Amino acid sequence: MENKRVLLGMSGGVDSSVSALLLQKQGYEVVGITMLLCSGEESQAIQDARNICKKLNIEHYVYDLQKEFKENVIDDFIKKYEQCLTPNPCIKCNRYMKFGYMYQKAKELNCNYIATGHYAKKEFSEEYNKYVIKKSNAGKKDQTYVLYNIPSEMVEHTLFPLAEFESKDEIRKIAADNNLVTANKPDSQEICFIPDNDYVNFLERHNIQGMKHGKIINREGVILGKHQGLHRYTIGQRRGMGISSATPLYVIELNKERNQLIVGKEEELYTDTVKVIDTNCILFDNFTNGMRVDAKIRYSAPAKEATIFINEDNSLTVKFDEKVRAVTPGQAIVFYINDILVGGGQIIK
Repeated sequence: MENKRVLLGMSGGVDSSVSALLLQKQGYEVVGITMLLCSGEESQAIQDARNICKKLNIEHYVYDLQKEFKENVIDDFIKKYEQCLTPNPCIKCNRYMKFGYMYQKAKELNCNYIATGHYAKKEFSEEYNKYVIKKSNAGKKDQTYVLYNIPSEMVEHTLFPLAEFESKDEIRKIAADNNLVTANKPDSQEICFIPDNDYVNFLERHNIQGMKHGKIINREGVILGKHQGLHRYTIGQRRGMGISSATPLYVIELNKERNQLIVGKEEELYTDTVKVIDTNCILFDNFTNGMRVDAKIRYSAPAKEATIFINEDNSLTVKFDEKVRAVTPGQAIVFYINDILVGGGQIIK
């Protein structure tokens, strides 16, 4: 008999609360887990998760994983900014916390599956003869972008109860109809360990390297002003540089070695070639030379047709059919074939 015991990540929000309800209705034996990740994290979130589990009569565990979260997510976030990269901490969190430590806990608790409230689908593909992750029905809210680096062997053991829903309003209605206390709870902020969303202040409180002021220049080396520390800027930024020009100027590069902020015209933001490291392929054993994909260079960007080329050092060069705007080192590039998630990696330039 199939083991239908599933460990569900419960943040105390409406998505995970409704996920618990839906999994129960699908015949799964649900176990809730709340991971304590940040010091000073709201006890209300834990209490809400505990209340939902009590109402649904399911087991609930709280694990203190602050040390692991700091080492794998927060320290990486700080290190990336010191390297003049723009990281996505949610991707690291998924890889190491939800699909790492949480999966370990699932095995300890004799659970055959883990489940999350991500807007994504898992289906068995006849074409590829394996379980695959596909885009959900949520359109712009689809979250497969942040799932590209989970281990491929875990796909079969992962459930996404919210795969078929198109809007958060549907989720909230189910919660309200079932008298769940989280029905009207506001969505969480983007970066959980920076509650006020002021990442510049967060980095400066951690005394990151590279906060020194320096020159703002154009590609010709003409000095246009002084920047306030490279950690304050990102590729494609137009405002807040304190310089004036007859033509709008944008950040086009952060030069760590020379501590220079390089600006240029909008057309200088476009490129058709991206170098990628730290790759993970979910759909196949490996990427192949000449593979055709649709590629997204950021969460909110549309996927664009591209070709993957393998370099001697196993990094990738991705060649887009048409130029893309504001490629940002440190961000993820994620690949799809139709609506199936192939994998991705970190943009390096």
